[in-house]
Amino acid sequence: MGTLFDEVAARDPHTTVHLDRPFDIVPPGFGSGVDYTVPQLAGLVREASGWLYAAGARRGDRVAVVKRNHYDYDLLACAAVRIGAVPALLSGHLADDVLEILLKRLDPAVLVTDRVPPTGLARRVLALGPPVPGALTLDDVRGSRAPAPRRRQDDDPLVVNHTSGTTGVPKLVVHTTRTIVHRLARFEAVRWPVIGVRRDDVVANASSYAHGRTFCWTASVFCLAPRRIVLLSDPASASSVLAEHPPTTLEALPSAYVRWQPLAARPDNPFRDVRLFVSTYDAMHPPAMRAMLHASRRKRPLWMQGWGQTETGPLTFRFLTRRALDRSPDARDLGRPVPGRTRLRVVDPTTFTPVPRGRPGLVLARTAARCVGYVGEQDRWEAKNTGPWWNTGDLGVLTRGGAVRLLDREVDAVPGLSCLEVEDLVEDRLPEVVECVVLGTPGRRPIPVLVMSGPLDPMVWRRAVSDLPPMSEPHVLAWEDVPRTATGKVRRLDLLTRLVGSAETYGTGRWT
Repeated sequence: MGTLFDEVAARDPHTTVHLDRPFDIVPPGFGSGVDYTVPQLAGLVREASGWLYAAGARRGDRVAVVKRNHYDYDLLACAAVRIGAVPALLSGHLADDVLEILLKRLDPAVLVTDRVPPTGLARRVLALGPPVPGALTLDDVRGSRAPAPRRRQDDDPLVVNHTSGTTGVPKLVVHTTRTIVHRLARFEAVRWPVIGVRRDDVVANASSYAHGRTFCWTASVFCLAPRRIVLLSDPASASSVLAEHPPTTLEALPSAYVRWQPLAARPDNPFRDVRLFVSTYDAMHPPAMRAMLHASRRKRPLWMQGWGQTETGPLTFRFLTRRALDRSPDARDLGRPVPGRTRLRVVDPTTFTPVPRGRPGLVLARTAARCVGYVGEQDRWEAKNTGPWWNTGDLGVLTRGGAVRLLDREVDAVPGLSCLEVEDLVEDRLPEVVECVVLGTPGRRPIPVLVMSGPLDPMVWRRAVSDLPPMSEPHVLAWEDVPRTATGKVRRLDLLTRLVGSAETYGTGRWT
């Protein structure tokens, strides 16, 4: 990964890269601000490796990065890998108290940040934003000589990414070259029929770049050399940037697709040429998928939904068409395990004995791409291992056909219903609901939370849920009033605490 852009540039690729805003780390003289060639990105990675070395990072050291969302997270990660260091990418959305905990666990040699960080948590700070007492600035290190690339063993730590943190302090996940490059990125770096990246594609991505998904994506998509790569740091820029560079393949956060539904309804929508939509991170509700597929003017656009975790990479894939979605399929069906690469089993949460197909239980996964540990919490990592099997912490069902049907996170489960299934039904029946979240706490009926831009008609609500399990009266909130992670997932325990004053759930939370 440290020399990825150099190696791709040496092949004289035709790929150009387009941003929605300039990089936060760009020095004078690199590109036009938002348009780059691959050789220019290779030069920027080399330059950044010299900055990190001048700041004191050496082989085996951790380099923490905390900043506002942009693709330069991945460029800084490649720069750290180039000098033999281990990048640890932390979202700029993290609260100060959470950030302090994670930095203490990491003990980084260098912290690259645009925030004013807690003192004493890194040996050196490289400030991208306001001046920080005792910190270096980019002007202090620009022009530093880039050392020669340093290789590492395949099983040495390569990168640290954190989990989404929906249920508390995120875990710091350690991947190696073998787990994230050999097992995950190489599989994607194949020009598969239909779903593979083509040389004439315009590939767009709107993600949270502190997370491991885009590090893996970088390793594959640049090797496949599409015509153009478009990178959005903010989903709100889609209307202007994607209008100028209409994508043919698009990967985005589930929360981005949800917010793009009004944009997809416009006659001049920027998704009209998309042949392949990709979603990861979280399960998608049908209305958003349906809106995007119908926004495409392609004859047979395809939706590829991946389900997995930061610790494992993708575990299952599912493919959906307009016709399949119009038949209102089971949205909780997340597809089958990746052939030859992952296996799943469902066990009793108490005894861990396998349950028959069709019965709910705790989902375990087996994959060679499993991470090798949690920084500062190795005992927590060990607790989620059952021999070669990894405890996902999700409740689900394996169908007779071998697909996995997701019910809920174990910590979020409510006896007698699937929160995720109820959320799907509400969103399908009430188009005015942007997002539905169902929360459960002992002693109360399930609590529906509706994200809407306007008021809710009580009669319409009662008709929509008349055949569903009894719930309390809904809470109507605006999008910005719902606590979220950097990937747009709802922090359910935080939301529950805000509404009822307690984060107590029916689940044990043992495997979060």
